[in-house]
Amino acid sequence: MEWFTAPDYWLSRLVFQKALAAVYLVAFLTAALQFRALIGERGMLPVPRFVARVPFRRAPSLFQWRYSDRFFAGCAWAGCAVAAALLAGVDGLVPLWAAMLLWLVPWALYLSVVNVGQTWYAFGWESLLLETGFLAVFLGNDEVAPPVVVLFLLRWLLFRVEFGAGLIKLRGDECWRKLTCLEHHHETQPMPGPLSWFFHRLPRPLHRAEAAANHVTQLVVPFLLFTPQPIASAAAALMIVTQVWLVLSGNFSWLNWITIVLACSAVEFPAGPPATGTAPLWYEVLVLAVSALLLALSYRPAANMLSRRQVMNRSFDPLHLVNTYGAFGSVSRVRHEVVIEGTADEVPREDGDWREYAFRGKPGDPRRWPRQFAPYHLRLDWMMWFAALSPAYSGSWFGALVERLLENDRDTLKLLRRSPFPPDAPPRHIRARLFRYRYTTWRELRETGACWQREYVREYLPPTRLAGPVHRR
Repeated sequence: MEWFTAPDYWLSRLVFQKALAAVYLVAFLTAALQFRALIGERGMLPVPRFVARVPFRRAPSLFQWRYSDRFFAGCAWAGCAVAAALLAGVDGLVPLWAAMLLWLVPWALYLSVVNVGQTWYAFGWESLLLETGFLAVFLGNDEVAPPVVVLFLLRWLLFRVEFGAGLIKLRGDECWRKLTCLEHHHETQPMPGPLSWFFHRLPRPLHRAEAAANHVTQLVVPFLLFTPQPIASAAAALMIVTQVWLVLSGNFSWLNWITIVLACSAVEFPAGPPATGTAPLWYEVLVLAVSALLLALSYRPAANMLSRRQVMNRSFDPLHLVNTYGAFGSVSRVRHEVVIEGTADEVPREDGDWREYAFRGKPGDPRRWPRQFAPYHLRLDWMMWFAALSPAYSGSWFGALVERLLENDRDTLKLLRRSPFPPDAPPRHIRARLFRYRYTTWRELRETGACWQREYVREYLPPTRLAGPVHRR
């Protein structure tokens, strides 16, 4: 079938595949370095406890059949190795069927991780990586030109990511309709980056321009993805520029990066295609059958997107094949942070020797400037932001975190930037307090060198020790 392939998109496919392999590599590296404290055998939300109550049909995963920390580490590092091989172009050196199997491996491994990751993996970009990764299986290699239907499905996915995010904003917080959300967002976002302070200090007219440009990019431009070239390429390029702006303004894991990867698949690069063979019949039949399945599964996400009761980041099947997306349907006006402190005092006193635990990414010391971590995902730091919004978000894991800190658990301490206690002398008590954080002004920054100013709000967790029950609020 001559219409089946699009030879002019061979370079688009190459850029897409290399970039996706890089995101896979970061995702598996994140899993390998953080899983023991989060979902390991002695983690805050252990996988064995989860699979004991959740059947395979609801959460398909290799770890439903067998789990050990060593096996999980092997799978995570194997994912890193396969992603690195794909990044190096190994898929172009093997037959078409082998290349497809090679792309299937990281998808299956990461699906296994996400489906047992519980709260720590309940982010929209996890499903987005899986949906994108599944489509990548059917893009082929140098033996065939990229299939038209798969390229269309990649645009359909990009459309849902952008348009869904635009709709949730328009239906959600009124500040998006008033174009005032970005007067708060750069200060109250989950994990600010090194430039977030400067973005927050932009003049108000620029914040309104930011919000208006966001509406155009997410509510109008996505429709242009389905127009002829070069309009579709221009639309994708505009999305890429917008995503780069978001990369500079904060740490959003690989959400922006995977969106850029998707947009690259819609760009028709000005270069002549290499020689490609005719697509074999088995490949055409398989691609068309899978595409028909994915279009059928798109009904519920599309209906959700158009519903007045639209929900964000929902998977409608356990394989995460077609999902719904969205972000920041509401924007916080005030930033709260949970500050965890420990003391070696036998009897905890309000004015005792309380020492603060330092996190890698979330705000703590007002003088410490935010760092750039994305696309690497600091899962505990992100969940601490949710914990500050409401203790309900942390009810399943915060008590376990406190226990691990009281034990000076090595794997848990690796998630932090610094512990105030030596390895052989754990704290006797842990407490948590809620603070309000705000960015300093230009004058305060010059006078103090601090980018944050904070003030005490209330107690979040009273002094707690291992000998007694752990109370959570």
